[in-house]
Amino acid sequence: MADAHSKPNHDYHLVDPSPWPLVGSICAFITAVGAVMWMKGLAFLGLKAGGYVFGAGFIGILYVMAAWWTDVVKEAEHGGYHTRVVQISHRYGMILFIASEVMFFVAWFWAFFDASLFANETHQYARVEFTGGHWPPKGTDVFDPWHLPLLNTLILLTSGTTVTWAHHALLHGDRDGVKKGLLITVLLGALFSFVQVYEYSHAAFGFKGSIYGATFFMATGFHGFHVLIGTIFLLICLLRTMAGHFTIKQHLGFEFAAWYWHFVDVVWLFLFAAIYVWGGMGGHVGGGH
Repeated sequence: MADAHSKPNHDYHLVDPSPWPLVGSICAFITAVGAVMWMKGLAFLGLKAGGYVFGAGFIGILYVMAAWWTDVVKEAEHGGYHTRVVQISHRYGMILFIASEVMFFVAWFWAFFDASLFANETHQYARVEFTGGHWPPKGTDVFDPWHLPLLNTLILLTSGTTVTWAHHALLHGDRDGVKKGLLITVLLGALFSFVQVYEYSHAAFGFKGSIYGATFFMATGFHGFHVLIGTIFLLICLLRTMAGHFTIKQHLGFEFAAWYWHFVDVVWLFLFAAIYVWGGMGGHVGGGH
């Protein structure tokens, strides 16, 4: 929400007052209350409207995201606020955000390795009952890592090359190459999500009542959610490119999307190696066909 005519003559961006932090926090609160009401079946004024409250809050969050980021794009493209000094701060912010995402996935890897490496701990008697003292637990039909998981690995690795192609095209002023590279990357991201949904639908184990299923779906499922977010991120970059945004010297939105996508790629490589390949060793291959 910046006025380009009032921009001072210095390298720093003094952000104008904006309603979006307040409105966004209110929408997040409404979403949280709605989620609790929905999951617990609570009623308000005699009506079980938790799902509607949750939906209203979530729609509000989406609106705030769109409006707030539109203001940021205007500041970058038309206001001239994103100077070289400001861009450095933005890069630090994105690096810290990705670092926090790394720690988020460390938690799920930690849960998986704690359950798998110590499946026969004597003091963890409840775990031993579930696992049978070894990993994967007895009777668990695991996915064949060299089937759909390998296909998805190849899809993501290919998408990493296409987004890099688009980035290099942008640096060399080839806007047609940027569009093609981003379009292919978005399609590959959507294909990954489709294959993962198909894989989940053929899983021989569930989330509930299974320590293997819980750790598997939490780790790979959250990664799938990040792939979806990254795909939307890149799609927005594609639409902005088609609208004439981004220059050789100023394309932070695109650069951050590429960073995020490479992060998603690297996490998947660890998931594939640890959960599908190593974690499935010794198990009966029964899912994913």
